[in-house]
Amino acid sequence: MIDYKKAIIKIKKNKIKINSETILSINSINRVSSSNVYSPSNYPAANNSSFDGYAINSKETKNLTKKKFKKFRILKTIAAGDNPKIKKAQKHSTIEVMTGAIIQKPYDAVIPIEQIKFYPKKNKYNYIIVDRKISKNDYIRFEGSDFRKREKVINKGELIKSQHILALKALGIKKILVKKKPSIVFYTTGNEISNKENIPKWKVRNSNGFYINSFLKSLPIRFKQKKILRDHDSLKFKKEILTNLKSKNEIILTSGAVSAGKYDFIPNIIKQFKLKYFFKGVSIRPGKPIMFAKFSKNKVFFGLPGNPISSAACIKFFVLPFLYYSIGMKENKPIIARLKNSFVKKKTFTRFTKGKLTFSTKGEAEFKVFKGQESFRLKPFTKSNAWGLFPNGKANFKKNDYIKCYTLTGIN
Repeated sequence: MIDYKKAIIKIKKNKIKINSETILSINSINRVSSSNVYSPSNYPAANNSSFDGYAINSKETKNLTKKKFKKFRILKTIAAGDNPKIKKAQKHSTIEVMTGAIIQKPYDAVIPIEQIKFYPKKNKYNYIIVDRKISKNDYIRFEGSDFRKREKVINKGELIKSQHILALKALGIKKILVKKKPSIVFYTTGNEISNKENIPKWKVRNSNGFYINSFLKSLPIRFKQKKILRDHDSLKFKKEILTNLKSKNEIILTSGAVSAGKYDFIPNIIKQFKLKYFFKGVSIRPGKPIMFAKFSKNKVFFGLPGNPISSAACIKFFVLPFLYYSIGMKENKPIIARLKNSFVKKKTFTRFTKGKLTFSTKGEAEFKVFKGQESFRLKPFTKSNAWGLFPNGKANFKKNDYIKCYTLTGIN
């Protein structure tokens, strides 16, 4: 049995290589960028009006006052999307502009419509009255004020979300290089597991695979759940491994049959294959029997415990980091939180606890450990929004101590 930190280091060293592919940017949601993405042009593409109003040349208002005002002749109206070209801009002229309309020389400022005085009449006019100095660049949105040409839009290793799609489309970035989706094939094991709705008391409904699939939905993963392996299916499991080694599935995942019981057949089967690396058992709770192996090919195996919370903890603290390393995503940063209640554990073990992460009125993160930390208990997990990580080397954690916390989604 190895320490949790050592296990994570080994998992990182044995990550798999995931190739890249070019796809349409509009289809890149929840994909990981394989390289930095830069803006091909300035955005906005030109100076434009931030208000409905009238564009003027600010120099022509330099000496204007209430007593010394000036009439500016209205030449035309330009809306967003209109060609802003003007044949001849007369002195003391103005252009009616809508929000987003392009502003070109000699005009360099906009007076909002709410501030306009019309001449000769409000309902019948061809001039506006300006009776004060107008500052250059008033109500102007500048070319490149949002994105400059060659400015970074997305970082390498960043998970692309809907807000990125908005920017990619607006900037005219049609295609993007992303990591391919690694494939996970999952097997639940055990005679007690059932897919039926109505079950006797000695059976357990199949749930782990459905939790894992839903947990990974926000990541670029292909997930396939296979038929349940029974306690006498060791030879069938070996055949499944052989099939997967020839397939495009990079990650083989099981739940159950990894401990030291009579029917825990998975470790013996995995050891029959040529492996680059292997460990079984980590000094953690829940999830101690977890198993990891890397085959000689670009494929790995994770054997998760069968208890639902043990399985959930191992997905979060082993499989998810492995996926991050392999896809090239940045590691999930913990939230440092102050404990709202004390907690006692075995000194030599790392503990992952179910609990509630909140923030005080001062903005400080606080974590409450729930009662019912046993790996079979689902109720505390349904009320949780975060995991609390209590490292080994310390047994007693007092109220107001600080620990690392991770959101249940895996994305802080």
